[in-house]
Amino acid sequence: MADLEIRATVAADVPAIVAMLVDDPLGAQRESPDDLTPYLDALERLRADPNQHHVVAVREGRVIGTLQLTLIPGLSRKGATRSIIEAVRIHAAERGNGLGTQLIEWAIEESRRQGCQLVQLTSDASRTDAHRFYKRLGFEASHVGFKLAL
Repeated sequence: MADLEIRATVAADVPAIVAMLVDDPLGAQRESPDDLTPYLDALERLRADPNQHHVVAVREGRVIGTLQLTLIPGLSRKGATRSIIEAVRIHAAERGNGLGTQLIEWAIEESRRQGCQLVQLTSDASRTDAHRFYKRLGFEASHVGFKLAL
């Protein structure tokens, strides 16, 4: 995997990212590749916020993975900054090759570099394979999450 590049997402990457979002049992229900405008608008908002890091993994000019890393300064834990890993997606043809591990390791190292004291993530309750993957990387299932659709 020496030829792998992890870099900031640019607008030209959005179609490949949306394709990965759609190629997912949960994403297939909520994503739409027919109109990229909302995704491009969201990318601009992300790029304007210094606490947001949206990256892609690229090999041979092809986007094969992505994730979002959000930094959250806070008062708890003695004023600790924490990071949240979100929207991890790996192209179907690349799964099982260690790319997910590399992306998560990148996010952990970037979190350290940014001065974070804690890295956290959430995973849909139905994603049991992902839960095993995150546990194998040292994450603990320590909290119960809640959502409210608006």
